[in-house]
Amino acid sequence: MTNTDRAGRQSRVATLPPRERILDAAEELFAREGIKAVGVQAIADRAGTTKMALYRHFATKDALVEEWLRILAADYTAAFDRLADEHPGEPRAQILGIARFIADDLPGISHRGCPFINSVAELPDRTHPARRLIEAHKAGQLRRLTDLCTRAGLPDPDEAAAELTFVLEGAQVSAQNGSVEHAGERLMGIVGALLDRHPAPRVAR
Repeated sequence: MTNTDRAGRQSRVATLPPRERILDAAEELFAREGIKAVGVQAIADRAGTTKMALYRHFATKDALVEEWLRILAADYTAAFDRLADEHPGEPRAQILGIARFIADDLPGISHRGCPFINSVAELPDRTHPARRLIEAHKAGQLRRLTDLCTRAGLPDPDEAAAELTFVLEGAQVSAQNGSVEHAGERLMGIVGALLDRHPAPRVAR
């Protein structure tokens, strides 16, 4: 982050209510350093508040982690909703739009990693509320992809949605570890090829 970026962030964050400042600080620190490495005091300091004030809004650090991941999951849900509005009745365009949404985010992931993948690695207890939230989010995303594949006329929607999930999440891992060059372009090519294997059914006139 440059000095200009830092100054811009500080002036922006200074105008936020305390709860939003805390979430903004948590997002930055969790993404950059990981959940386990970041303490409550560091988040409070970054948010320009106190631990006592932080605990008024979030009873525990786990509750703050869960809310941070809930906001991230909502961003993905909003992407599906936005594409449904932009391409009504065009499930293939929506699938390509989701792939583009992921592809466009890969440069950022190459620096900080996918927050869901990183968080799962740091939360091995599957009963942890944040871990349950991630699993529910991923299951919901798979259901939406399966529905899109069904409406796109793909012959085995469950299998197609599984392939899409492997490709979308694999692209994020590859961007994170730098193993594949031009991951975004290749992601779009693979998703396009998957759809091209099964052309859209012709509508009788």
